[in-house]
Amino acid sequence: MRIRTAGVVAVFALALAAAGCGGDGEPATSESPKATGGKLVIWADDKRTAALKPFTDKFGQANGVTVEVQAIANDVLQTNFVTASQQGSGPDVVVGAHDWIGNLVQNGAIEPVQLAATQKSAFNPVAMKAVTFSGQTYGVPYAMENLALIRNTQLAPEAPATIEDLVSTGKRLKAEKKVSEVLCLQVGQNGDAYHIYPLYSSAGGTLFGTSGNGDYDPKNLGVGTPESVAAFKKIAALGEKGEGVLKRSITAENSISLFTGKKCAYLVSGPWATSDVKKAGISYDVTAVPGFAGAKEAQPFVGVQAFYVAAKGQNKAVAQEFVANYVSTPDLAVALYQADPRPPALTAALDQVKGTDPDLAKFLDAGKNGAVLPAIPAMAAVWDPFGKAEAAVIGGADVANTITSAGKTIAGQIK
Repeated sequence: MRIRTAGVVAVFALALAAAGCGGDGEPATSESPKATGGKLVIWADDKRTAALKPFTDKFGQANGVTVEVQAIANDVLQTNFVTASQQGSGPDVVVGAHDWIGNLVQNGAIEPVQLAATQKSAFNPVAMKAVTFSGQTYGVPYAMENLALIRNTQLAPEAPATIEDLVSTGKRLKAEKKVSEVLCLQVGQNGDAYHIYPLYSSAGGTLFGTSGNGDYDPKNLGVGTPESVAAFKKIAALGEKGEGVLKRSITAENSISLFTGKKCAYLVSGPWATSDVKKAGISYDVTAVPGFAGAKEAQPFVGVQAFYVAAKGQNKAVAQEFVANYVSTPDLAVALYQADPRPPALTAALDQVKGTDPDLAKFLDAGKNGAVLPAIPAMAAVWDPFGKAEAAVIGGADVANTITSAGKTIAGQIK
């Protein structure tokens, strides 16, 4: 689950203000050296470690390689990897979110993956765009994710066209004592930039502008601008001193359980929430997060999970072979989907599973207007100040002063 961050879009065409496009100078055929034995160490989180094991065993046997898949807690995986890389004690392959790329490249921790043009074309193009940084492909994507509106259809049969429609229905259900919350959208005491972004973007807010080639531009900060202040005024109107729809008491820990406990009819979350919703036996549907009436469409962030080759790994030839030519097989992608049901980035794998999981197409459709989550290093300066400003505004703090101050804090950290 993403809290800031963390961690879908579209087999359909997307109009994105997105991370950079791939360069044209990459090989037409894969140049990965053939694995030649030795040991391959892979770092992944708990869920993926279990799913990977049968496949890494098979890869090891076929290539004369001893493979170790080591489980690292997701919340420390990136930090531990960078530290271990600098010390020369890291893995050969690491599995993680695409928005790590800028930081990992800046720290010299990963190197480009050599993919043939035909291999790239087998993936969702947005997933490939997400793992492309400064014109080079730095990872092989296997899953995609974005936020959507998950709705209890017994309480709210119709999908709301706008956030105002949602609030109206939610307040009526609350007055009728059928729910205790209008909307379950996680905020918490420190805010949550990832989950508030669809509403922020609908109201005209941005995090970064883009350069001529479509890359996010860290020098063009959108936080602290008049547009961002105006966007947060709309968000504040939904807050604790306004409509009471957005609350700091709704957190990463309780937002899904409030929904599965039928305390709210609407939940803003990602595909990771559906397992709990299904277990609760709730009749539900998945649609796009609605935007404000008369404003822009709400844009969720699009996140991608990927495999990376460690720049300072001990067995880079084997790592390239595994990541470029083995991770891209449908069987492995399907196994990873079964361990954590997020839409596969590999088209052939998506085709295999979408018939048994109608939610996949719905999440993809809900994210078709999405924005690729920025992977630039400057994004690390955004999460904390933005989130804390969001929480403060939702709690009733002065919008202009709070957001302007957050913008100055972020700008100072980027410099």
